[in-house]
Amino acid sequence: MSSSPPPSSYKDAGVDIEAGEALVERIKPFAKMTARRGADAALGGFGALFDLKAAGYADPILVASTDGVGTKLKVAIAAQSHGTVGIDLVAMSVNDLVVQGAEPLFFLDYFATGKLAVGVAAAVVEGIAKGCLQAGCALVGGETAEMPGMYGEGDYDLAGFAVGAVERGGVLPRLEAMAGGDVLIGVASSGVHSNGYSLVRRIVAQSGLSYDDPAPFSASLSLGAALLEPTRIYVKPALGAIKTGAVKGLAHITGGGITENLPRVLPRGLAATIDLTRLTLPPVFAWLKAQGSIAEAEMLRTFNCGIGLVVIAEAARADDVIALFNAGGERAFAIGHLAPHDGAERVRYVGRLS
Repeated sequence: MSSSPPPSSYKDAGVDIEAGEALVERIKPFAKMTARRGADAALGGFGALFDLKAAGYADPILVASTDGVGTKLKVAIAAQSHGTVGIDLVAMSVNDLVVQGAEPLFFLDYFATGKLAVGVAAAVVEGIAKGCLQAGCALVGGETAEMPGMYGEGDYDLAGFAVGAVERGGVLPRLEAMAGGDVLIGVASSGVHSNGYSLVRRIVAQSGLSYDDPAPFSASLSLGAALLEPTRIYVKPALGAIKTGAVKGLAHITGGGITENLPRVLPRGLAATIDLTRLTLPPVFAWLKAQGSIAEAEMLRTFNCGIGLVVIAEAARADDVIALFNAGGERAFAIGHLAPHDGAERVRYVGRLS
């Protein structure tokens, strides 16, 4: 008579329910600190509720966005530094909301890994909570998935989901209001943000440097720390500028750079002229360009090249919009203007990157 196989459990298969429960308890304070009108940011239920009326909206349109952090996560994992990628996760979605005129209301995250390391996951979620505080939205929930065999040891992936609202009539861009002569305002990025890291990692590998080595372009930081500088969250100053009525459109400069992203908010018949001499290429991009022998056109369609947000404003009030962003802690300056589109490129560059 054959003996019965030993009893099996979920933990034997690689999924630790107790670790998941420990993570939930660990991150509850992070979610609680993001509470705002309309949401209490409590975790533990099957779904999250949000009260638009309590948030002060009369006739709102909901706007939703989702994104990830991409292969920047590979840098975080290699550098064993997980505290800032959560900010990136929030930024990539909430910046996409605000450029449509929407105020981010709440955020949910998805964290997937092969074997749950509670300390790593908690550091990531704490970063997510910090990003939500910067954006003024509530972290109302999320999902942690432990999937043995799906990910390599130490690997994880992130996805984020944000919902915002804008009063009817306030949706951007205002295409019908745009005209030749409108000023293009660049708002500085904090670095590479969360795009182009497959190329960044290739250049780092070719350089022979490790992420623990000093950054060639920033002696005070390791290469890993410099490349993990989190994405700038533009929500609060952008909402302030929108309320002035001087803003006709905004473009979040992500993968594809200014070249691919700015045309998404331009009407037919108008093109953008960008004066590259007004941009100073940040040291990280100068190093990547030189180390990777990247052509200027390729830089402009891959990276943000120092501009994380472009604002389209009427010329007479452009200086006021610039001042408002600068007062909000950003660095904003005029980089070009709109002009009639003659059938050539939708974004025309004059001058060269310095």
